[in-house]
Amino acid sequence: MANLTKRDLVMQISKSTGITQQEVFEVIQQTLDGITEALATGRDVELRNFGVFEVRLTKSRVGRNPNKPENDVVIPARATVKFKSGKIMRQRVLLRTDELRGQGNAVATA
Repeated sequence: MANLTKRDLVMQISKSTGITQQEVFEVIQQTLDGITEALATGRDVELRNFGVFEVRLTKSRVGRNPNKPENDVVIPARATVKFKSGKIMRQRVLLRTDELRGQGNAVATA
């Protein structure tokens, strides 16, 4: 199954609402820009029934190059975006558990 792209969303919304693809694209892009700006300025983004985006600081850690394991490299702490799914999304995605388990078994036996 192919990934859902921004273009796919634009086409779906345009078809179901009758709004031009250009207008839908602009609204989606402004929404994504608003989310990015909020996160970049330290604000969490909560979209009810979808989820919450928040910026978290990862801990610094020691990494190793598998080709040169004798060399340790310090990976510094950095800000990353964490997503916590909302209740409705979590429930809908949970329905795929058995389907994904079946795929995992098929790959393991292949």
